[in-house]
Amino acid sequence: MIEKGMQRIGRPLNDINTAIETVGNLEISKLEKNLPTLATVAGAAPMIGFLGTVMGMVKAFYTMSMKGNNIVVSDLADGIYTAMVTTVAGLIVGILAFLAYNTLVVKVEKVVFQLEANTSEFMDLLNEPVE
Repeated sequence: MIEKGMQRIGRPLNDINTAIETVGNLEISKLEKNLPTLATVAGAAPMIGFLGTVMGMVKAFYTMSMKGNNIVVSDLADGIYTAMVTTVAGLIVGILAFLAYNTLVVKVEKVVFQLEANTSEFMDLLNEPVE
């Protein structure tokens, strides 16, 4: 980024600042490219797990309705097992994606802050009076 700014020495400072901001924005967009996908996974995974939970419980109640008064616990186990496994899987994926998303957002914010600090320092250097 600074190298591109240095190539513009002799040009108006506004042009240099604009060029630095443009390059910085392009780099930031590259860093943030897949963050929305990760956020979607973090939000959707628990809901998909909950959908599996509901389907497992529907399966268990359907089995109960078909057996009438002759219900054995093992008849319900398959549906309940499906419900619990999908809940756990959805929560694990959702929690991991949520943690990864927030970690990456913090890292991108640190890069943005550093870019802004470097830009400010560089522009201050260019604005110093020549002795």
